[in-house]
Amino acid sequence: MKSLQGQNVVVVGGSRGVGRAIVEAALNEGATVLAVARGQQSLAQFAQDIPGLKTLAVDATVDSAPDKVFAALEPDIMVICAGALPPAAPVHQLSWEAFSSNWETDVKASFLFCRAALRGPLKPGTRIVLISSGAALSGGPPFCGGYAGAKRMQMFLAGYSQKESDRLGLGLHFMDLAPMRIMPDTGVGKAGVDGFAAYSGIQPADFIAGMTDMQTPADVGRAVVALAIGKSRVGSFAVSGSGLAPAV
Repeated sequence: MKSLQGQNVVVVGGSRGVGRAIVEAALNEGATVLAVARGQQSLAQFAQDIPGLKTLAVDATVDSAPDKVFAALEPDIMVICAGALPPAAPVHQLSWEAFSSNWETDVKASFLFCRAALRGPLKPGTRIVLISSGAALSGGPPFCGGYAGAKRMQMFLAGYSQKESDRLGLGLHFMDLAPMRIMPDTGVGKAGVDGFAAYSGIQPADFIAGMTDMQTPADVGRAVVALAIGKSRVGSFAVSGSGLAPAV
């Protein structure tokens, strides 16, 4: 029997990159999966590529989004992977709108879904995984605006939400997962590589050649499955080329 047989998995931001890899990993383990994203066209193509996949086009930063998602499929595991491309310029060259883009998308989506989970009607035992970033632990590069702080805030949100679940006796399990290395084959990763290269005055290929212990989107997908079925029900975790481990 597959490890997620009979489980409902919702992936918010599930149409591309890491989110798509998480969707595919959950499907491969027998879950019923709902991929949520803004773009109807990309979701339609995804559903065509993978028969049986459920999709829902909704903006995760709209207050009503969680209600629409939970009405479409009540999750046993919910993954929040929605995010904006970070800016790629030094802080003094950014507008506040550009600097705060990841707060307005990554953090806001995480806040809305965590708040909705705590307000109900998710059943006890539901696991909520926020996809953060290794930038939250390292501080990130100096040309990505508020990205590192936003990803760190997602970690804080998971911790705050767990404390409220415990205090209210809801039985929900909040976790965060940080992919530790840039993944050049994702949109965010490509932007990061290009930004690092431009900032350092080198070629993107040279930057990639110097990277070590890199995880892939598929590695992140497998890590989410491991968190969904594992004994650890709360906390912060990291995934790299070396595998899944507690974040420090």
